[in-house]
Amino acid sequence: MKFSVNWLREFVELSPRIDALAELLTMSGIEIEAIEKHGTDFDHVVVAQITESKPHPNADRLTVCVVDDGSGTKRQIVCGAKNYRVGDKVPLALPGAELTGGLKIGASKLRGVESEGMLCSAKELGVAEDAAGLLILSPEAKIGTPIRELFPPDTILDVEITPNRGDLLSHFGLAREIAALTANKLRDVAAAVTGGRTAADDSGSYNHGVKISALSECPFYSARRIENVRVGPSPDWLRAKIESVGIRSINNVVDVSNFVMLELGQPTHAFDADKLSGEIKVRLAREGEKFLALDGKIYPLTSQNLVIADDERAVGIAGVMGGEESGVTESTKDVLLESAYFSPASIRRTARDLNLPSDASYRFERGVDPQMILPASRRAANLICEVAGAKPPATFGVAGKLPPDPPDVSLSYARLDRLLGIQIEPATADAILTRFGLSKSDSASRPLWKIPSYRRDLQREVDLIEEIIRAHGIEKIPSADRSRFTPLSEADDNFDFETKLRRDLIALGLTEARTSSLIARSEVARANGAIELRNPLSEDHVALRTSLIAGLLGAVARNIRAGAERIALFEIGNTFAPRTGEQQRRLAIALCGQVASAKDWRGAKKRQLDFFDLKGALNALGAFEFRPSKQAGFVLMAEIFYETEQIGYAGQLSVTTSATAPILVAEIDLAHIAQAKEDAERFKEMDRYPEVTRDIAMFVGPKVTHAEILRAIAAANEPLLEKVELFDLFMENDGKKALEMKKSLAYSLTYRDKNRTLTSEEVSAVHARIRERLRNEIGAELRE
Repeated sequence: MKFSVNWLREFVELSPRIDALAELLTMSGIEIEAIEKHGTDFDHVVVAQITESKPHPNADRLTVCVVDDGSGTKRQIVCGAKNYRVGDKVPLALPGAELTGGLKIGASKLRGVESEGMLCSAKELGVAEDAAGLLILSPEAKIGTPIRELFPPDTILDVEITPNRGDLLSHFGLAREIAALTANKLRDVAAAVTGGRTAADDSGSYNHGVKISALSECPFYSARRIENVRVGPSPDWLRAKIESVGIRSINNVVDVSNFVMLELGQPTHAFDADKLSGEIKVRLAREGEKFLALDGKIYPLTSQNLVIADDERAVGIAGVMGGEESGVTESTKDVLLESAYFSPASIRRTARDLNLPSDASYRFERGVDPQMILPASRRAANLICEVAGAKPPATFGVAGKLPPDPPDVSLSYARLDRLLGIQIEPATADAILTRFGLSKSDSASRPLWKIPSYRRDLQREVDLIEEIIRAHGIEKIPSADRSRFTPLSEADDNFDFETKLRRDLIALGLTEARTSSLIARSEVARANGAIELRNPLSEDHVALRTSLIAGLLGAVARNIRAGAERIALFEIGNTFAPRTGEQQRRLAIALCGQVASAKDWRGAKKRQLDFFDLKGALNALGAFEFRPSKQAGFVLMAEIFYETEQIGYAGQLSVTTSATAPILVAEIDLAHIAQAKEDAERFKEMDRYPEVTRDIAMFVGPKVTHAEILRAIAAANEPLLEKVELFDLFMENDGKKALEMKKSLAYSLTYRDKNRTLTSEEVSAVHARIRERLRNEIGAELRE
């Protein structure tokens, strides 16, 4: 489950260091799977209102909007979205803004029309994954307000909750746990949440009665009727909170239900009261009964599935999902709000049988707090009145009885010390358990602890001992040295990395070489400052090497003399910096000869290894940039960069000794390969929807590089563009000098959307924009 740190801070004081909070939770047995940044900490992005909209004169899929940004001057914006109406308030990125992914906004012309900024989607602002259209803001949002005030920067914790800790599946629940672990005070929650009246106090008469015929599956059920509801978009604060943890905003009533579930851990459900007939019945489904759920699918039910029904049909699968026929829509006037306790085993069985997991079933399966059912109902009702202008609920009814609290558990302080191996003072143990919500009874000779309703996982004495040591600190128990185990060191990590790197290079068809770290006297002059030995054993080993290339070239020469048709060698080793002798771990590659040493039975022509084979081997190790350069001894030379730092070089030697084919070498800093591989190795799930490929062929000037073309395409920031590949290159041979000849390049562009199948029209529109950018930015002459 995802938790908003800002939301947690509303309940408990937290450390300003997020890593300290993550360490605290992890050491207490609550695993942090990921930490994400969220929110809109952008300059020059404000709330604007669309005052006019008309079609773009030169593009069918674009519109021209006039917006009011509060500055007193109307702005003209070209927009590609269709989900807005005149009068809507939306985020406006002004010229000078820089959005998620480094997208820089400036004034520009789009298909011949001036555009003074960009209207933004939720994904472009980093507040949600929805990129289908503009982010429509609340009508109450003030024009000109910086967007960071509506969506403040936040940190999101992705937490793995074990199945026995259903009490942690809410922000209040996790905050309560943090307060117990840190001994900080848990801040008071609103009276509508914690305080209050009992079930008898809440009872009242209303049009819908409640009857439970399956008490073992549903011991307790409550319903509130809320009248005069105005269903519409949620206010920005509500929308921002639920979307920050991955819940999509639907409308103000449904969003309140989701908000209360995320805040307090108690799922609720809102029915359109006018679509219900007669009283509410909590019963088991009839064999073969059909149910149309909110996801638009029809599910066949069995007699083991618990449903919520009226006099005519089932209106909800209890604890799993509501029905489409009774769902809240824009026309809803009166709402019936459900809050109940369902048997975890029943909900788990239904969700598995129907293959219908939901956020509600996830919590009911793990067990909700019975004492939170009515407070959560009151909290949701009050919020619906606040955000939907409803009449305060005066009618309320319940059926069944709340499940009893868990039985008391005894604790022996002597066994506590014996089991942990350290002595913990009884007062310390008592204070810890009290912070976790337990209360002690001193009436018995052996202390009994009353377990709170939300901690049904505490059933035995050892469970209480586990709670004590979690808060006391398991790291305070001295370890017993019973083995020779040694923790992993940096050297171990480097060894593992180099082992994997060797496997990768061997898989590319290269063979590892091991050469001496000492070089011959004939190489010292070229080494430029190599540290010489005081007492060399021979003239072939007189100084520390400053490069791996000399040793590899010796191995290449020996292989050539042995008649090898293909030579592809690599070496990983230490070099020694001139004068200082500082050791540097490096990788070197040497290629020479044919691409394949064995004869091809199909009779295809043999091809010699060239610079592109060398470049391909390096690119397989990481995303590097190659910049042309010149250096003595090389026919072809390129400097290798990772980000902005030069980390090596690659090229073709001009001196080939006895070789009959070009010799290609490269040398690169190993530490940067480790960083590049770490950056490149990211998990990507398998694509579910097909790709669409389109080609672009163009003539460009001789000085325009492949890297410049790729940057121009990437600068378009088209979310549907997945991959760009060069597949053809030739130079016009029209008698001009090489520096004057144009070159023709052809690229294959792959488009894909991870959520749906693209239409031809969508791809064509994106492809046209990229073609236009290439024409305008690099002067490409496009070939049809």
